[in-house]
Amino acid sequence: MDQEKDGSPSQSKNVFGIKMKKRKKKAGKALVFANKGAQDESEVEATPDEAPVLDRENPESGSEAGPSVPPCLHFRQVTNTKRAKPAVKILESESKPQAFQISINITEARQLVGENIDPSVVIEIGDEKKQTTVKEGTNAPFYNEYFVFDFFAHQEIFFDKVIKLSVMHSKIMKSYCIGTFKIDVGTVYNQPGHQFVNKWAALIDPTDISTGVKGHLKCDICVAGKGDLSSRSQKFSDAEEQIEKNPLVPEGFPSMRPWATYYVKVYKAEGLPRMNSSIMANVTKAFVSDNTALIDPYVVVSFFGQVARTSTQKSTADPEWNEQVVFKEMFPPLCQRLKIQVLDEGSMNDVAIGTHYIDLRRISNDQDGDKGFLPTFGPSWINIYGSPRNSMLVDDSQEMNEGIGEGVSYRGRLYIQLAVEILTGGVESKSVFSLKIPLKDVKGGKTAGKDPKIGTGGVVGGEEEKMGVMVLPVDPPQMVSDEDKESFLLFGALFEATLIDRRIGDKPISFEFTIGNYGNLIDGVATLASKKKAEKGSDHSSQEGAMTSPLLEAQSTASCKSTTRPEKPHLGEGNRTYYYLPISTRKPCIHVRSSWEDRTYRLHHSNMLDRIALMFEEGVTKVAQMDKVMQPGVELLMHAVLHEFCKDAREFIAFAEKKVKGAHLTMLDKKRLTLCKQQLESMIEVAASITEPKRKALTIKEMLTESRKLTQTIRFLVEEPQHTLPDVFVWLLSNNKRVAYSRLPVRHLLYSDNLVERGKDCGKISTLFLKPPGKHGATWAVQAKVDVYLWLGNCKDTSHMLKNLPAGFELHGVSLEESSSTPPESLLYKEHHEFQLRAHMYQARGLIAADNTGLSDPFARVSFLSHTQRTAIIYQTLTPTWNQMLIMDRLALHGMLSELLQEPPLITIEVYDDDALGKPEYLGSTVAIPEVKLAEEPYTPPLLQYSPLFCSSLSGGDILGAFELIEVSKSRKHALPPIDDPEGQIFHVPSYIRPVLCKYRIEVLFWGLRELRKVQLLSVDRPQVFIECAGKGVNSSVIQSYKSHPNFSMLVDSFEVELPEDEYLHPPLSVTVVDWRAFGRSTLVGSHVINNLGLFKYTTPSLPPPRPQQQEPAIIEPAPLPGPEVTEAQSSEDIYINIEQEETPKPPLMTEPLPPEKKDRESKKSKRRSTKRKKRTAADESADCVIDWWSKYYASVEKIQMSKQRETNPFPNLYEAVPPLQSLLSEGLATMATGMKEKKKQMSFRSVGDQPKLATLKIYDKELEAALGPFDDWVKTFELYRGKANEEDGSSVERFVGNFKGRFCLYKLPEGGEDKGLDSWEYKINQGIPPNAPVNVLIRVYIISASNLHPADPDGKADPYIVLKLGKTVIKDRDNYIPKQLNPVFGRSFEIQASFPKESLLRILIYDYDVIGGDDLIGETNIDLENRFFSRHRATCGLPAEYAIDGYNAWRDCIKPTDLLIKLCKENRLDNPRFTPGRISIGEKVYTGKTVFVDEDQIVESYEHLALKVLHRWEEMPDVGCKLVPEHIETRTLYLKDKPGMDQGQVQMWVDMFPMDMPHPGPPVDISPRKPKRYELRIIIWNTQDVILEDTNFITGQQSSDIYVKGWLKGLEDDAQETDVHYNSLTGEGNFNWRFVFPFHYLPAEKLVVVNKREHIFSLDKTEQKLPAVLVMQVWDFERLSSDDFLGTVELDLNGFPRGAKTAKDCKMEMLKDSNENISIFQQKRAKGWWPFVKAEELTGKVEAEFHLVTAEEAEKNPVGRARKEPEPLEKPNRPDTTFSWFVNPFKCFFHLIWKNYKKYIIIALVLLIVALFLALVFYTLPGAISNKIING
Repeated sequence: MDQEKDGSPSQSKNVFGIKMKKRKKKAGKALVFANKGAQDESEVEATPDEAPVLDRENPESGSEAGPSVPPCLHFRQVTNTKRAKPAVKILESESKPQAFQISINITEARQLVGENIDPSVVIEIGDEKKQTTVKEGTNAPFYNEYFVFDFFAHQEIFFDKVIKLSVMHSKIMKSYCIGTFKIDVGTVYNQPGHQFVNKWAALIDPTDISTGVKGHLKCDICVAGKGDLSSRSQKFSDAEEQIEKNPLVPEGFPSMRPWATYYVKVYKAEGLPRMNSSIMANVTKAFVSDNTALIDPYVVVSFFGQVARTSTQKSTADPEWNEQVVFKEMFPPLCQRLKIQVLDEGSMNDVAIGTHYIDLRRISNDQDGDKGFLPTFGPSWINIYGSPRNSMLVDDSQEMNEGIGEGVSYRGRLYIQLAVEILTGGVESKSVFSLKIPLKDVKGGKTAGKDPKIGTGGVVGGEEEKMGVMVLPVDPPQMVSDEDKESFLLFGALFEATLIDRRIGDKPISFEFTIGNYGNLIDGVATLASKKKAEKGSDHSSQEGAMTSPLLEAQSTASCKSTTRPEKPHLGEGNRTYYYLPISTRKPCIHVRSSWEDRTYRLHHSNMLDRIALMFEEGVTKVAQMDKVMQPGVELLMHAVLHEFCKDAREFIAFAEKKVKGAHLTMLDKKRLTLCKQQLESMIEVAASITEPKRKALTIKEMLTESRKLTQTIRFLVEEPQHTLPDVFVWLLSNNKRVAYSRLPVRHLLYSDNLVERGKDCGKISTLFLKPPGKHGATWAVQAKVDVYLWLGNCKDTSHMLKNLPAGFELHGVSLEESSSTPPESLLYKEHHEFQLRAHMYQARGLIAADNTGLSDPFARVSFLSHTQRTAIIYQTLTPTWNQMLIMDRLALHGMLSELLQEPPLITIEVYDDDALGKPEYLGSTVAIPEVKLAEEPYTPPLLQYSPLFCSSLSGGDILGAFELIEVSKSRKHALPPIDDPEGQIFHVPSYIRPVLCKYRIEVLFWGLRELRKVQLLSVDRPQVFIECAGKGVNSSVIQSYKSHPNFSMLVDSFEVELPEDEYLHPPLSVTVVDWRAFGRSTLVGSHVINNLGLFKYTTPSLPPPRPQQQEPAIIEPAPLPGPEVTEAQSSEDIYINIEQEETPKPPLMTEPLPPEKKDRESKKSKRRSTKRKKRTAADESADCVIDWWSKYYASVEKIQMSKQRETNPFPNLYEAVPPLQSLLSEGLATMATGMKEKKKQMSFRSVGDQPKLATLKIYDKELEAALGPFDDWVKTFELYRGKANEEDGSSVERFVGNFKGRFCLYKLPEGGEDKGLDSWEYKINQGIPPNAPVNVLIRVYIISASNLHPADPDGKADPYIVLKLGKTVIKDRDNYIPKQLNPVFGRSFEIQASFPKESLLRILIYDYDVIGGDDLIGETNIDLENRFFSRHRATCGLPAEYAIDGYNAWRDCIKPTDLLIKLCKENRLDNPRFTPGRISIGEKVYTGKTVFVDEDQIVESYEHLALKVLHRWEEMPDVGCKLVPEHIETRTLYLKDKPGMDQGQVQMWVDMFPMDMPHPGPPVDISPRKPKRYELRIIIWNTQDVILEDTNFITGQQSSDIYVKGWLKGLEDDAQETDVHYNSLTGEGNFNWRFVFPFHYLPAEKLVVVNKREHIFSLDKTEQKLPAVLVMQVWDFERLSSDDFLGTVELDLNGFPRGAKTAKDCKMEMLKDSNENISIFQQKRAKGWWPFVKAEELTGKVEAEFHLVTAEEAEKNPVGRARKEPEPLEKPNRPDTTFSWFVNPFKCFFHLIWKNYKKYIIIALVLLIVALFLALVFYTLPGAISNKIING
């Protein structure tokens, strides 16, 4: 079967022009794929009756700029003129729901808006919601929490889900949203690696869009489907400035996106189904007349989580809404599509009528300037497709109406418009359209006219209403009147209807052709009674209405005939499996007239682009095929293909520059051509860069990859978003019921006078396989095969309608004169020719397993016209060799012989598995094109070719066969080619067609069997392997006891076999394993089929090159090759750069090698310097003075970080230019390029030799096998399968029963060499194969850490621990589980003694510890240790970068580098290395380097260092060289059987293996995690200044604050400390003299504080968190009767905070942001100064503080007291007298507040009071005194 894509035109010299040259093709004898392309009706017309020339192609003229291609390599082979190209797959695979996983890591947030907030992050995806922990009192919370969401959904629906991240401020009483960020799943999935890593999401408040960004959230988002491998990048801490550089938006998007208004105008719909399929509708139908439409349609528009709906129009199939939906969203939006769904409102529930998606990328252009344009669409019709329109009680295909899968029926069309306006002046912007659209402005205030339903239910969901989704009325658009519509004619002629399913064969069948509702006589039109609408002429669903429009009056007599006459099919001949319609001489015709708006120019442009895409794809496919069989001239052809593509693209660009003309052009029509033009221009540049790359030349594989990307881009351009004519449907009707359909895109059938605008299948016979609507699974669901000629065009062009029909017909039912305007009723082909079909079914390979044994019993069914034959059944094989010729006699073909010669009908081949009891099981199908042999011409045998089989979405293997259609001479003069006598009923393939055979020998290395599972409930004990190829084979010896020794005793065997000379036709080789059981019974265990023997072809080793005259010594200079790494983050690229540099001779400057700095040997000078330096570095980082394995690990991580910086560096070449200054440059450039302030302090301009270096190792972010190859250089592993293969996920895992380890070697035997016998041949296969005896090995497994583990507990965490399994050895590390951690650092090493081959598969499992119930498996990974052990890459123990005797980098291997070098030379039969001072020579290669070192004032000679350098360059060795595995850490992905292919986390680890017969390797490396160091941070709060005054005295009106300072380390909020209160501060000054003491645990290398605490009361274990060391200090105003008032905060990162100001006056808010000099308390130990308090971006105070950091030991020696307590108490502050609490000191309060201010008033009041009292007493006592005086006299 043909692999090439759809037909391409026979364009020659000029794709879009008129000049066409024709040239006969020279028959190149390359392997031809069976089928040819599309039509060529060139403007240089041959008359229609002339036989076109076969296989024309475009000649390259000598003047052409492109590369000249030899004739055999031409890729534009042309193309069928009468038949369309058949599809590669007969049945396209269905859309199925699949498993997806979204993993989100919330790292931290910064710059959150709000005062003293307690933020947490809420993640919402669809209905699922998860939340982080709440962080108290911070605007920059650090989380580092990991969440996983599992989904099982259709891709179409899943990609529209919105991921919403909201930062909430959580309080006990109420919570409110600070800001949100939204992105849809599809956008994430389209990113490289399907993920965003370390990106900052800008948070916005959707309810208040004028306020801007509310903060930034740093997160990783990854979307993974089954089998998607996401490369997890290392986590690095980012400097704050990088927020702007790493926004969470796709590349090319601006980081700051403006708000925009999206207007979706929904005008009207027409042609909707007239009734829905609910039960109520059927009941209603009984009471209502047939004319009433039983649907109440409304439209729902969904965009990025916002949903709105129009009003409901009652009982109409042609509703008019004239409403617009207005969304507010940022632009460009982080979502891909807008969803428009038409629904029918029902009493019970609403039912979808149809769904359409508008891809925003197709309707906008993100280029700058006037080239780009905002999303714009229409006003235009969109066609809606879905389930069949006929009404059933239960609509089982409702999913189609929801937008899942291919719609099988036209369900109406919708008139809509979309526009976007960027909001410039905030939300108040009133103008509605900034684009010129022929529409009046929307009347914004006209809400009264709306349907009342909108007011309440117009917007779905309450939250979105706040987002500003509105539904407003809009003026109706200007529509094209019926008079202005164009009339189109669809003409079809049925040439063949075969393969009709038996179940429908007993009833009359007919075929219906519809376009839109035209031609749909069953359920598409209203009855004749609806005259009113017919008069209006607006009812497009009524054909009668359309027929009487003025345009068609002339033809109204010729009514539409869309259905063929019902006819009962006949039973087929031969095998009598299928029915067929007897269409022999009379070919029935149909025609459907329809009227539509003339927008065909859109389809013409699509067709032009389609042609370019097709020809390019065809060329790329040809290149790929040639590359596969390694044909010469591939590169030349690739260049020619790209050159032709550029030429075609330029033609289109030239066309696009002429402005498109036409009435009613929409904005998108004008802009789309420009978009296509720009895209093609950029593609031309890409194509040029592929052929002439600037750097190194690309390989063919890389060229193909780039070319395939180009084809995807151009394919994206082909689809036109604005619809015009709807697609054409062909339905098979049985007894007037719809049974099966085929859908044809309308643009493929559309006619245009210009060849390049014409549809590729217009006026051609298409072969359609009709399938039933709905799901059919992996079965042969074809109900009929139809060959039909289709032509669709404007009624003006009907004269061209019959031009391309196969010649030799007469018109029936119309005269020749009328034929140009009136379509005929049928075509009469009188001339017929008799043929015999010979189907040579030779063999098949790679078939699907259909039996429980893992094999099948295949037979093939071949159908041609009405005949069907089947081959014999071959039992229990996946590689049947039928070697059978099927003969079909008396085949009558009608038409001209010359046309039949070029384009005969197709042959259909199905392959089935025979079942004794049930019906045969379908395994796959394909089509083939027979070769036609005419009687007059000399006979040439056909070539055997492979045709690919497909079974739904599975590849079903290939069939090798040849098909010839031989003309039977009428006069019987010419005899048919001879055939061999049959054996029984079976004719064998004739010898002249069978491939030419020659003798080959296949050598087989039987190594062993591994991982065999139980078969029929019994363990396998005595297995044997059978190898079979082309009927011959060889058996292994029987393994006597699989459990004790699973290797074979007989290692090598061979067999001779006759194979085709043409390697392409080599048959498959099958590996079958059986188990011998008691009483001589054998049971099949499993099998494996190798389809490509070319992989095992023996190539003779190349001879060593002749010795050159003068050999340049390869110089190794240790100095520029620093395997060790500088502590201060030397450039990570040093190793790579210098290795490259070493391969060339060095400039004289570098020939004096500097001594390498090593742990054990150093030069005196270096030693003297480095001891001092080491102390200082260690002190700087507050690390222990001991440098351990983790130092090396962190140096390696830093190296990766530096390499990443280098990749993004503006001056990458500087790194390579000056080797000695590399580390300096990398430091300087890193600081310059990324502005990382921390590095500034570390940079020091000293010579390279002085810098202390740390050795590094290689950290792979994938499995070692993925990084360095699968280690199968010595033996290959073949997986054995058993059981049925199906499409379900994980079926291959369930079918897996074990592995066969072996190797094959295939080579041709010399002719006449048989008599030499086997003895003269020594086996080629066992060269370099180790002995097969058991090997005892010591294995050390180092598990460093795991990351992104799948949560296993309900709280979203896990308690992971390690389990190792090797053979029967199981190590459970359950006691060392790590509680509540998804990123655990294990730091565990395990030692196991094992024996290969019995124990060779190491399984690393991560379990979740559970107190109650069994532990859950999180994930596992398997390593084949045997492959690593015996591989020549030496994956037993990685080579360190540097050689050292002891210390953190001590040599781990059991043999030294020199011994290892000698051993390698011996194994590879090289001369022993010669060691002479300063050099090592191996053969002609000379390596020079330092071999003399000064140590402890002694001169020591050591070759180990140089030998290690040689080993690192072992791959340069001619013939025998290969890369040796370096010291490394690999990152292995964990998987779970229940979720096949879904990533469950990663584990970082490595494995060392040492043979037990070698010296013991010494102690294992200690990788136990560093214990965090205990520190104590002492902070003295001296004073505050300028604190804002919050309180106002109600008596005096004076402002004051009761100040106190609060402080804590993030994560240790429980240990928050407060000063005492400075009451009544009137100036903002506060005096405290108060000491905070914060003990904490700290990891210096990671710069993280370790916090261990229980999450809640019921927690059994403490959870360990690692957080940045951040100190929070806040100033508060104390309130006695209400909650305290927050005044300001300052957060200081203890690793880098601004140096304090010397005075309060110098202390400004800017110093927090713009400080050029950051200090680390871990380096400085002490710091004192003034720092600002900030609230809402305003300065609210200053604090004078003194920091002192001490280690726990120092703290014990010199303890201090908290607050002002002993020991070392602080003095009480000298506070003003006013500082007191009125509540506690009422007298003081009176004195200071009242007496001081009102003293004179009080004294006056007192005097007055005394006087008043005196007077009162006087007046009181005076009368008594007077009376006494009077009385007493």
